[in-house]
Amino acid sequence: MNKYKLLVLNTAIFAVGSFGAKIFSLLLNNLYTKYINPADLYAKSILETLVLFLLPVFTFSLTEAIVRYGLDKNYDKKQVFTTIAVFMLAGMLLMIPAVPMLQLIPVFSPINGYSLLLYLLVFTSSARTLCSQFVRAREQVKLFAIEGILFTMALFVFNLIFIAFLGLGVNGFLIAVIISDIISVIFLFIAGKQWQFVGINGFSISLGKEMLKFSLPLIPTTVMWAFTGFSDQLFIGNMHSDRVFLGEDAAGVYAAATKIPNLLAVVSSIFFQAWNMSAITENDSADRNIFYEKVYSAYEAMLFLGSAVLILFIKPVSAVLINTGTFEEYRTAFKYAPLLIAASVFTCLNLFLAGIYTATKHTKNAFYTMLAVVISNIVLNLTMIPKFGIQGAALATFLSYLFSYLIRMVDTRRFVPFNFSVIRTAANTIIILLMCLPVIFGFQSWLIWEVAFTAAILVLNYKALLNTAIKLVKKEA
Repeated sequence: MNKYKLLVLNTAIFAVGSFGAKIFSLLLNNLYTKYINPADLYAKSILETLVLFLLPVFTFSLTEAIVRYGLDKNYDKKQVFTTIAVFMLAGMLLMIPAVPMLQLIPVFSPINGYSLLLYLLVFTSSARTLCSQFVRAREQVKLFAIEGILFTMALFVFNLIFIAFLGLGVNGFLIAVIISDIISVIFLFIAGKQWQFVGINGFSISLGKEMLKFSLPLIPTTVMWAFTGFSDQLFIGNMHSDRVFLGEDAAGVYAAATKIPNLLAVVSSIFFQAWNMSAITENDSADRNIFYEKVYSAYEAMLFLGSAVLILFIKPVSAVLINTGTFEEYRTAFKYAPLLIAASVFTCLNLFLAGIYTATKHTKNAFYTMLAVVISNIVLNLTMIPKFGIQGAALATFLSYLFSYLIRMVDTRRFVPFNFSVIRTAANTIIILLMCLPVIFGFQSWLIWEVAFTAAILVLNYKALLNTAIKLVKKEA
């Protein structure tokens, strides 16, 4: 099959399984902001981020190796699955004494009382990730999609039960995710016949060492990436000022605002699952660089156009995702979203470039490039948040991810030297930043400005989308 069509087909299938789950997750933000106050929403956000920290550390980031080695025909799938499962189980045992100690860290004080549920959530999340990523490694993308739908339904129902009906708040959220994870693991293990890939004879020390060599550099990278995405809330929640709105309530408002740009991240993450598979399987192809160039060009075009549309409809989207009826503090959340949407564009582009590190096995470079971003993010947060409050955190986030993109674009093209348009990227970025201003400052006739800017984005990017469409209708590529 045409490699472009295969990428689109896999993206479409992943969309069926993931889009519903992610959209429902975002829509549930309306439920959370109705029943959970800003300070508790901040605690919920900390818990979600801690899962992102703990998962790579105590699973040794081996979930990244599942697809990379599982798709590679040079490795036995039973050895890959069994070996990773054993290492991950050992990691979960090591995590038992670590979780309660997190409460001793002052910035994590809002999570007091959640240690047991946090541990269970990391455990079930690691099990679900192992099973779902192995489904991808076996190219069972339809089964992956079905599991996504099942998880969505379970998560939605259990959130309603534990939060809306029983009023369990953050505890209800954690319980809902844990139960949904368990249901998904059972389904994947049975429907995917994954028991066939478990056995003592499948455990390989040599393969384990090779996969650890691949995945261990990804631990600090993943942890730093999570920290960069969450450090804003930590700074907002722990800083105090007489000039600007800061503290735990402000961090909760910021957490609510981050759900709006997540709409863009939803589309990107769905594409990235399919792209990661294509990047690995096409890594040795003769026209690899051209393939990257065409896909990147269309992907960048879709991201900038999507971000423009999202900013254009920022108020109605905010009304759907954020409930302001119970807690009035959430009313201003939409003003912080435009810069976060701009940041999300470069987050998504960074994920694309990270796929090059994975496909070419240069995972150490992912760490080096991310370290510079973390340092810059901390400096920017310390500088901008005291002066500009929540908006300063959003600006710091944008600049950090832009910096990461610039570094990775230079670095990754040493391994895959694909072409891209610097002028078009720069023009897109400038227009998106200009679109942020009317929303942030409340300009009169702001809608006219936003429509004009969106039209400009469309004019800049339609050729890239058209060229990709032409590739799709060709019989061979």
